[in-house]
Amino acid sequence: MKLYDFPLSGHAHRAHLFLSLIDVDFELVAVDLASGEHKKPPFLALNPFGQVPVLEDDGFIVPDSIAIMVYVAKKYGKTDWLPEDPQQAAQIQRWLSVAAGQIAYGPCAARLVTVFGADFNANEVIARAHSILTLIDAELANRDWLVTNRATIADIALYSYIVQAPEGNVDISFYHDVAKWLRQIEALPGFVPFPTSKAGLRAIS
Repeated sequence: MKLYDFPLSGHAHRAHLFLSLIDVDFELVAVDLASGEHKKPPFLALNPFGQVPVLEDDGFIVPDSIAIMVYVAKKYGKTDWLPEDPQQAAQIQRWLSVAAGQIAYGPCAARLVTVFGADFNANEVIARAHSILTLIDAELANRDWLVTNRATIADIALYSYIVQAPEGNVDISFYHDVAKWLRQIEALPGFVPFPTSKAGLRAIS
């Protein structure tokens, strides 16, 4: 099993983190985004969208971080991370949609501006980030995890871009329940930190 990775990608980090948390053997393959390796034919043969991460498992290709987590959880029977119960599965899907929606167009987009020079309206994406962080903080006010009484792929899907939101000039210091939740994820066996960039609020901290 190979995971094609770029260390500063939050999408790649969430896949890397999940594989590490469930303790499966895999090879981490670095993709040189700076040189455009992700837009060249060998990589495009793996993922025509030219994006990391991509999982290669005995010839079966899985692009997309969320798809990778679902695939690996199903393959290894990790029903603690991805429950079969219909109600819990629906709740997890809700948060996976948040990861692909409000998180992607909020804290993720804000970080893309400062770390990669993306052409987004910074004020707009920062405002979106605070909107979703306010909702997540409220969700975590009376619970430790987003769905069940333990971490699931829902928590991992949101972690990377929230923990590094300050790199996109999104101040998370006053989201106290989010902060507690981040620390709980970081205390999990097999946790892999997301490398920090000196960007945004991190540049002056």
